[in-house]
Amino acid sequence: MDDKVCVLLAAYNGAEFIQEQLDSILKQVDVLLDIYVSLDLSNDKTFDIILDYQNRYSNIYFLSYGEKYGSAGKNFFHLLRTVDFSCYDFISFADQDDIWLTHKLSTSIKLIKEFGSDAYSGNVVAFWPNGKRRLIKKDCEQVEFDYLFESAGPGCSFVLKGKLACEIKNTLNEKLEDINNLWLHDWFCYSFARSNGFKWHIGSEPLMLYRQHDNNQVGASKGVGALISRAKVILNGEGFEKVVQQSKFLGQNELPIQLINSGSVLSLLKLASIARNCRRKNSEKILFVFALLLLSIKKVLKA
Repeated sequence: MDDKVCVLLAAYNGAEFIQEQLDSILKQVDVLLDIYVSLDLSNDKTFDIILDYQNRYSNIYFLSYGEKYGSAGKNFFHLLRTVDFSCYDFISFADQDDIWLTHKLSTSIKLIKEFGSDAYSGNVVAFWPNGKRRLIKKDCEQVEFDYLFESAGPGCSFVLKGKLACEIKNTLNEKLEDINNLWLHDWFCYSFARSNGFKWHIGSEPLMLYRQHDNNQVGASKGVGALISRAKVILNGEGFEKVVQQSKFLGQNELPIQLINSGSVLSLLKLASIARNCRRKNSEKILFVFALLLLSIKKVLKA
């Protein structure tokens, strides 16, 4: 029998591209799937489009409409908390504007089974309106503490086993009052999985086209400018604040968290010394060290 998959789709003002996304999900092969759509309060025709698809397809479910979530992450957390996916073998996330290859889900599930893992994510092909395409590599080797600082890739590439997804749901519902402290659903799911002993496989074959446009909340940024931008997030404290907030929610107290919470110059330098265990990609490891060194200098000058 084909595996049964629950697809969670978060949308907001997505009228321009959501039909192409839905069509590509409906064309998935070798799986049985249902699509649950949550629409953040919008001012375009997205509501009408989703309603039309729900009327035409029996496997599309439109959640109650009218709430303002404010971000894709919060909308996905809403989906995770409210959709009953206990009867599904796998749960997948979908953005409103990408294009899935027809074998995206079936290949992801095949790799989960082949590697004995509990979840899959992978490389994607970013594409722009001008026809440009670029491979976004996320399959660098996982390291000891990477989950404390980064996701395993775009959430739209995620496929989770039902058991893992249900444990994530239970944790979110148990700590409902603290959910607003969380930022990105994909990073949260990866961090939850790794810190709770679940195995995660990051695949190399791109299984989807990852649309890039002006309204991307998290896009395929690259180059020196993108590295500088990410360094600034660390230097102004925003990056570590998000790390600490998520670690508190998940009860994580690994060495990097202890060093960040200490906040001393010596602790920051110790954190820089284990950068190879905190990020997967070599350029990100270098950036991590550079930002921590600058932050240490900043603290010394302020003293």
